[in-house]
Amino acid sequence: MTENESASRAPHAGSPVPVSAAGLPLPKRWLTVVAFIWAGQAVSMLTSYAAGYAVVWYVTESTGSALVLAFMTVCVLLPTGLISPFGGIVADRHNRKAIMIAADGAVGLVSLAAGLIILAGDVSLPLLLAVCIARAVAQAFHTPAMMAAMPLLVPDEHLLRINVLDQLLSSVTSIGAPALGIFLYTTLGFSSVMFLDFAGAAFAILGLALAKVPTVIDEAAKQQHVLANLRDGWRAVTAHRGLAPLIVMVTAGMMTFGPLSAVFPLMTYDHFGGDGYAASLTEAAFGIGMLAGSAVLMAWGGGKRLAALIAVAAVVVGLATAACGLLPPDAFGAFVALVAIMAVACAWFNGPFMTLVQRAVAEEKLGRVMGLITAALGLATPIGVALGGVLAEAVGVAPFFVIDGLVCLAVGCITYLPKSIRALDAEGVRGRVL
Repeated sequence: MTENESASRAPHAGSPVPVSAAGLPLPKRWLTVVAFIWAGQAVSMLTSYAAGYAVVWYVTESTGSALVLAFMTVCVLLPTGLISPFGGIVADRHNRKAIMIAADGAVGLVSLAAGLIILAGDVSLPLLLAVCIARAVAQAFHTPAMMAAMPLLVPDEHLLRINVLDQLLSSVTSIGAPALGIFLYTTLGFSSVMFLDFAGAAFAILGLALAKVPTVIDEAAKQQHVLANLRDGWRAVTAHRGLAPLIVMVTAGMMTFGPLSAVFPLMTYDHFGGDGYAASLTEAAFGIGMLAGSAVLMAWGGGKRLAALIAVAAVVVGLATAACGLLPPDAFGAFVALVAIMAVACAWFNGPFMTLVQRAVAEEKLGRVMGLITAALGLATPIGVALGGVLAEAVGVAPFFVIDGLVCLAVGCITYLPKSIRALDAEGVRGRVL
């Protein structure tokens, strides 16, 4: 429970007091608190994307090996998937604001150290591998703490918008950050990108330091063994009948969609006979679609049937993907349009899912639940990429799009069939498990 139990969950008499999605009183300037946090996170996200792309470009230039690039990608994804459950435990045992500051600080110090080493002329693949792993470990602690803190900071009616803000910022930075990273890499040198990332981490810490984040700690969790903490996190999921099947379906959807980003360039080159410019146009279409979809969802608010929205999004992605595989080689323009439609629907997937989880789970257990979910989603993508790559190699890239789209369509149709998942829409905030 909260360390400050004197703060009543009910509004005070007289002027209405805003209440958070977790049921705690909010300061009247709650939006300012959120703005401080997200301004810092936005800058940090931009600089981290730029630094990450500079690493990818250095590896590409120095090795020219797809295998090395794939290995680096696994090193980014795998630690987050494996360590996130333990990050969730820490988020429920300790101050979440302090955890986020520590994670951002660790990333900043690693980037600073890497920048100094690179400036001294000692850049190497083991160094960059260590940077990637350190970033992934920090993310495994930062993400559960951040997602568990959000219901304490905003009213329930704005919770989805805040969750979508994360992917909106990701879409914006994914479009502009690579250009920024390459510009600094080619003009000022590799080390300058790392120093910029250090500055971005410092800005994120400043935003968190200026924001007042309520402290929610599960005192019982402090007395338990790590395995007992993990078991409690899983029990918090299964205590609400609809959550476990929803997590399974969303994980299946992520595993199905994961390979597409890896084979987009191959589809452009092999099926449509496009060049590097055409491949970049496809990537831009996806980024713009994600941006548009996120903006629409933030303005709309998602409505009351978020589980239904997730299912509809998977159906649209499946139909668009299958249609891509059926296009003739001279229909590249239609392919770009379908990719943009696919991206709009993808933007309606993650935010509603996180919002449903945050509404259903008690705040003192939310860190562990978010840790388990981050692990599931983090492992789903590399597994999906591996399986999808084998299938695409066996059947061809265009048939793979058809097969993958039909699987995603099936996932969307099945998602809303269980009564327990439909009940998540009916219950809304009343479904919170205490």
